[in-house]
Amino acid sequence: MAESGKRKRLSHASSSSQTNSSKSSGSQSGTVGEGSYVEGSILRITMKNFLTYDHSVVYPGPSLNMIIGANGTGKSSIVCAICLGLAGKTAIVGRGDKVGIYVKRGCPKGSIELELYKKDGNIVINREIHVENNHSLWMLNGKVSNQKTVEEEVKALQIQVGNLCQFLPQEKVGEFAKMSKVELLEATEKSVGPPEMYGYHCELKNFRNKEREFENIVKEKSSFLEKARQRNERNKYDMNRYYEKKRHLDMIELLEKKKPWVEYETTRKELEDVKKEREEAKKQLSSLRQAQAPMLKKIQHIDNQLKPTEAQIKAKTAAIKEASLKCKQKQDQLDRKHKEIDDIKQNQRLKQMEEEDHQKRISNTRRIIEDMKAEHAKITDQPDVTPRINEVNAELRRIQVERAKIEEEKSDLRREKDNLSAETKALEKKLNDMNNMMNAKEEKLRGRHRDTHAALQWLRQNIGQFGGKVHEPMMLVINVKEHRFAKYVENHIAFHDLRAFVFQKKDDMERFMAEVRDKMNLKVNAISAPEESCSSREPSRNIESLKRFGFFTYLREMFDAPDEVMSYLCQQYRVHDVPVGNDQTKSMIKTVIEEPYLRVLYTTEERYTLKRSFYSNKISTSNSAMHPSQYLSITVDAEEKRQLEQQRKNCESRIKEINERMGALQKEAAALDRQDNELLAEKKRLSELKGKKRQLEQKISTKQDSLRQMENNVIDLQKIEEETKDKIEAVNFQKVDIVKVIVAQMKLRAQLNMDKVYLALETVGLMAEKTKLENDCREGASDLKTTDQKCSRLEQRKVQLTEQCKGLLRRAKSICRMQADESLPEDLRNAFSKLPITLDDIDAMLNEEHSRAECFTGLSESVVDEYNRREQEIKNLEKELEEKSNNLNAYRQNIAEAKERWLNPLKQLVEQINAKFSDFFRQMQCAGEVDLHSENEEEYDKYGIRIRVKFHSSTQLHELTAHHQSGGERSVSTMLYLMALQELNRCPFRVVDEINQGMDPVNERRVFDIVVRTACKETTSQYFLITPKLLQNLQYADEMTVLCVHNGSQMLPPSQWDEKALIRRCLKRKAK
Repeated sequence: MAESGKRKRLSHASSSSQTNSSKSSGSQSGTVGEGSYVEGSILRITMKNFLTYDHSVVYPGPSLNMIIGANGTGKSSIVCAICLGLAGKTAIVGRGDKVGIYVKRGCPKGSIELELYKKDGNIVINREIHVENNHSLWMLNGKVSNQKTVEEEVKALQIQVGNLCQFLPQEKVGEFAKMSKVELLEATEKSVGPPEMYGYHCELKNFRNKEREFENIVKEKSSFLEKARQRNERNKYDMNRYYEKKRHLDMIELLEKKKPWVEYETTRKELEDVKKEREEAKKQLSSLRQAQAPMLKKIQHIDNQLKPTEAQIKAKTAAIKEASLKCKQKQDQLDRKHKEIDDIKQNQRLKQMEEEDHQKRISNTRRIIEDMKAEHAKITDQPDVTPRINEVNAELRRIQVERAKIEEEKSDLRREKDNLSAETKALEKKLNDMNNMMNAKEEKLRGRHRDTHAALQWLRQNIGQFGGKVHEPMMLVINVKEHRFAKYVENHIAFHDLRAFVFQKKDDMERFMAEVRDKMNLKVNAISAPEESCSSREPSRNIESLKRFGFFTYLREMFDAPDEVMSYLCQQYRVHDVPVGNDQTKSMIKTVIEEPYLRVLYTTEERYTLKRSFYSNKISTSNSAMHPSQYLSITVDAEEKRQLEQQRKNCESRIKEINERMGALQKEAAALDRQDNELLAEKKRLSELKGKKRQLEQKISTKQDSLRQMENNVIDLQKIEEETKDKIEAVNFQKVDIVKVIVAQMKLRAQLNMDKVYLALETVGLMAEKTKLENDCREGASDLKTTDQKCSRLEQRKVQLTEQCKGLLRRAKSICRMQADESLPEDLRNAFSKLPITLDDIDAMLNEEHSRAECFTGLSESVVDEYNRREQEIKNLEKELEEKSNNLNAYRQNIAEAKERWLNPLKQLVEQINAKFSDFFRQMQCAGEVDLHSENEEEYDKYGIRIRVKFHSSTQLHELTAHHQSGGERSVSTMLYLMALQELNRCPFRVVDEINQGMDPVNERRVFDIVVRTACKETTSQYFLITPKLLQNLQYADEMTVLCVHNGSQMLPPSQWDEKALIRRCLKRKAK
């Protein structure tokens, strides 16, 4: 493989762990010519106490470096050394979050040293890792440095270990296909674009954000300006209305100034008219008073005669009233005497009726006694019923005993039913609590992975479509036995399996995936359980033999699961063979890892993974802290739940039996009740028959005593009649006396009425004469009164108008702002001359002007000020908007220039990548293309690179995603995309770790040929390809460097390795 013109570089390692590398080279010093390496390429990798290595030095070549070795020998350790030595994060390699775990177990510290090629002097980076505090010491070219300085130096060499397009470790291979188009574009720009391309892209994204800000500002300013203009148009209209209103208000003010002057003049003229009318009324009043004097004297004389006569009439009226009152009182006494006689007669009639009723009762009693005697004679002839009564009593006692037994049994059954009902409720409460816990687990699943939850709902609705058993996602059916066990199970089983559905039959799984993944487009996982159950597999060692190390159980014993789920976990995760220990295990870990058959184990807080080298039998371990449980901490004991459900069924069955027995007992009790009622009725009839004779004898005796008593209490009607006559005669004598008094009072009242009539006739004559005189005088008196009232009214009106004139004059001068002795100014006189001269006209005009002014509501002088202020604001806004628009146009021009600087080279770059990528796929008899994808050309943060591939002639090109293609197809696509970048790459090296895993042999051979041809060209940079295996009869190139990693106790030291002898033996074997 080696040519004579090439220098030889050897790797030096300790006897316990070696890395032998063979390639073309001429010097053992490790230095090479500058022309064969790209600046930033790795010249040397030195590892001390790092992962599987005690001490090893690796000299990569300038082109393709193929690192090959069996699993566990230390291939990926070289990748880790490159990443960590160039200040990469531990998350990139994905082996652990603490840098201390990369130090070889049992060593306090380890170191990595990388020598990078640079034209003006190579760069040597040294990182010393200390386990105790996970601390690193950095040295740059032999001088103490820090991580930030190293990162800046690495960045200057365009090395990007965090870019999957440049550095793709084994744990990140699957993530490449998961990258979004935007992420892939950024990674490609950083990896193969010109140094300024990614900067231009970031600048464009920032420009676009600022452009949006400018656009929003201009839009807001334009909108605000338009609104200001619209508002000012409304204000202009309001301003015109304000001036119109002001004209009406000025006219109102002038009218209100003239109105008091018109009122004053009108009142003054009215005062003059009132004065003239008052003088005429006074003269008329004087002549009327002289004509009325004689008639008034005669009327006064008649009034003096009428006064004594009216007094006598009042006295006679009082005497008549008194006599009438006495007559009424005596008449009331007479009525009471009439009523007293009626009461005496009524009392006599009542006594007669009482005696008649008494005689009837006596007759009835005699008849009843005769009837009872006849009935008593009939009863005496009937037989004795006492024996039959005794038989009925005995039967009733028997029924009572049977009824008591039934009630006792019913009482026992009711108590038992109550106890069973209480027990059923308690069981249902426990089951509901368990179901609520299951619902909580479901909610967690829905929150973490909605697609799986949606598929779960579909499965529950369509479970009848499947022929075999189908289990819901593992996280719902796995039930840990104790809360503290949940973290071990969750850390051991990957989440994609925890959310996977488990099928007993593969056909059911395919039907399910076709429905939910292909039709419903849901991202779900499904698993087919092993055909032969593995759930009962025995562990490789009995747990008793491991208890001395602190192990107390195997992982399988910590949880329950359906047989198909447990079978899969035993086959895939070997849960039956993973021991779990405690703090004692942690303290004895160095001894524990030496035990055979242990691959994975757990302590209280950590997980340990052990790998044993196939060659050296050495053990490499990695440990990681366990994350707390998120899903399985909610525990439901499936066996307990089953037992509770069985107990509930048993209780319900027993309650049903009790209800049936209670019904039967109820029917028996009803039959006994009917029989009891019949016997009681018969007993009552017999008892009544037996007691009837005795009762009749008692009743006859009672009735005879009652008859004798009634015969002794007869009423004497003749005596009562005589007493009644005597009482009526006495009352009649009293009535005669009362009638005499009434007659005397009536005579007195008649005499007084005659006297009153004579006096009334005398009064009537005098009143007739007075009336005649008053009628004669009334006509003149009416005129006199009217004239007198008119004079008074005119006098009051004169005083009122005088004061009113004075007040109106003062008011008119005050409104016009004049002095008391000042005359009306000439300008007001001229203005007043143009206005109406009457109050009605002025009021009408004022009402009209007020109505017009009131139409202009909500207006003030501020409207004018607001209009002028907004006019100035609009001018300022127009100026500001013009300035912002000019700035936006200038900024857009800058964006267009920046876009041209970025987009055109990017399109060319993508076209070059597409050409290489498509060519590689054609060589593999498949199809693939790469294009620049953007939904909107102006949204620079949404530009992305889209990879579309087709591996079968019958299908269309599909975008590369983490779900559509198989694992091998994703690996091929990833590898070919990286190879398409290889010739364009401006990065100094690329690392790809075990990407050929999962490829079928045909694709693996084709991809390997493409890698060799592409990576071994003179124009490409350094390339590291790590693989645990190779196909036979592959095509190699002389420019390749093959680094064979061997590890074991039987390996030769580097000083004894004879490369030429090895080549001779290989050629001799090949010749045979």
